[in-house]
Amino acid sequence: MTSENTQNLWHQTCAEQVAAPVLSGDVTVDLVVIGGGYTGCSAALHAAEMGASVCLLEAEEIGHGGSGRNVGLANAGLWLPPAEIRKHLGDGPGDRLVSLLADAPRLVFELIARHGIECEAVQNGTLHCAHSPAGFKDLQVRHAQLKSSGAPVDLLDADATAARTGSNTFYGALFDPRAGTIQPLGYARGLARAAVQARAQVYQNSPARRIQHDGDVWRVETAGGTVRAKALIQATNAYHRNLAPSAPEYVPVHYFQCATDPLPEALRATILPGGEGCWDTGLIMTSFRMDQAGRLVIGAMGDLGHAASGIHRAWVRRKLIELYPDLRDVPLSQGWHGRIAMTSDHIPKITAIGPNAYAVHGYSGRGIGPGTVFGKGMAEALITGDDARLPIPAIEAHHERMTGARQVFFETGATLTHLIKARF
Repeated sequence: MTSENTQNLWHQTCAEQVAAPVLSGDVTVDLVVIGGGYTGCSAALHAAEMGASVCLLEAEEIGHGGSGRNVGLANAGLWLPPAEIRKHLGDGPGDRLVSLLADAPRLVFELIARHGIECEAVQNGTLHCAHSPAGFKDLQVRHAQLKSSGAPVDLLDADATAARTGSNTFYGALFDPRAGTIQPLGYARGLARAAVQARAQVYQNSPARRIQHDGDVWRVETAGGTVRAKALIQATNAYHRNLAPSAPEYVPVHYFQCATDPLPEALRATILPGGEGCWDTGLIMTSFRMDQAGRLVIGAMGDLGHAASGIHRAWVRRKLIELYPDLRDVPLSQGWHGRIAMTSDHIPKITAIGPNAYAVHGYSGRGIGPGTVFGKGMAEALITGDDARLPIPAIEAHHERMTGARQVFFETGATLTHLIKARF
């Protein structure tokens, strides 16, 4: 299995390419964007389409971070149900965020269609699967809140869930037809390609070494050149390199995935025949979905880069068999992981880091839809000068307590859970 820093399945199957050289020389633009994931590429694309001059800098390759390592579930909303979002943000801002993120899959799939992004897009919905009776009760609460917010979701019983998933291990599921699955790296690269076609300048392998505001413009220095810009967006999330003026505080949580070889047609027809993407209600969540070639991609919280990672690898084989006994002898030929930036309240944060400058982080594992929406909103706010375009109000700073200890807590919990769960 591969490590975090080497190629994964999404690299091997990505059909999208983007012409993004290393920055060489000096550039002056309206907006500089740091970070080439969903947020940064969405910001660059939307700003360029508004007629602004844009420069995007990515330290590695486009989609290097979580945007090229995640499950590929393009969901509506956050992990939190609507009432919890309103509780944390207040009714006005909460209602706005709930509404924007309810519409996030539509924006994602509209961008994919409009720009011809090759990312295996399938908008057949997602299934939030109840792993226990308590999990089904939680889904009932979520269903009621989502329906009251106007969401077209359905609560399925165990039999209907078994028919949808091909597994009889669940107590029910919440079906959201707005959502779907994508090839995550393909979507990131496709957004970057579309931004280039809209005349944004996109550079990769060009890490920012210094960021400062000199009183008139932002100045971002790399090894090969300098970008000067009236406005700045820092969209580095869990892959931030602690450059001033902003070092976002969050709990780093690792999430890993493994993939089978392409399944024989007879097996493929019995597993997720409708093409939905899935995740469960477990505290240490499990996700699973099919890719275009018929590979089952299964994942969970955990780091494949430490000495005890064999526990995660052994668990995923047991979990695969628990879900689908007929896959007992199917090889798991791929494995990789990435980092999630988690906040205590599971709500993303936009911080005002200086004049005409925003940083965003903390999607807590929901980066595809929210990242696209937040990138668009920040770009619109900076280009128009209208802060009301932001998805949520900007704050001066966000602080998290005991981030290192909590990171250890989550990884230890995931490791212990995977040590004892799904044993036969």
